[in-house]
Amino acid sequence: MSTRTKEVTSREAGLSPEAEAILHRPEVLECIQCGTCSASCPTAYAMDYTPRQIIAALRAGQLEKVLRSNTPWLCASCYYCTVRCPAGIQFTDFMYDLKRMALQRNLNPRGSAEFYKATVSTVDRHGRSAEMELMIRYYLSRFNPLGLLKLLPFGLKMLVRGRLPLLPHTIKGRADLGKMLDHIAQEGEA
Repeated sequence: MSTRTKEVTSREAGLSPEAEAILHRPEVLECIQCGTCSASCPTAYAMDYTPRQIIAALRAGQLEKVLRSNTPWLCASCYYCTVRCPAGIQFTDFMYDLKRMALQRNLNPRGSAEFYKATVSTVDRHGRSAEMELMIRYYLSRFNPLGLLKLLPFGLKMLVRGRLPLLPHTIKGRADLGKMLDHIAQEGEA
């Protein structure tokens, strides 16, 4: 048993079964805390806790703190952390798992889950992001239609420059994409 595994095992006393399961994940056990993931992350500056700090908090048994943070929601899914990790940790995939867990426990930061759900809904409908629809869905889901007014000047500039289409563009083969996403979701539940 490695030193890191012994450390984590020694802290498990008194933790929930879910927290213990997280502690046994390769992402937590194999992390050497070098900080390469955090240094590589383009959105780390806006996160409550950097990716390295997320692993450290999990090792300390602070699962709820991690699930309440904005870190998983701000992950850009760029895979820089995964590609550059000397331990080969699939950190981006782990962030998706943390998002799902936060949603199940209703522990997400205000607005994060709504934006996530609006994005998924828009991609499901069109096979890609449709910015206008996405923002409308997001602000309506938060019962804040007046929030759209704040975006109006910026939206108009983008519209005039041809950077914001009024109507969404649906990709060819959207049905095939839907089947693929459904298959991935079923694999994730198994």
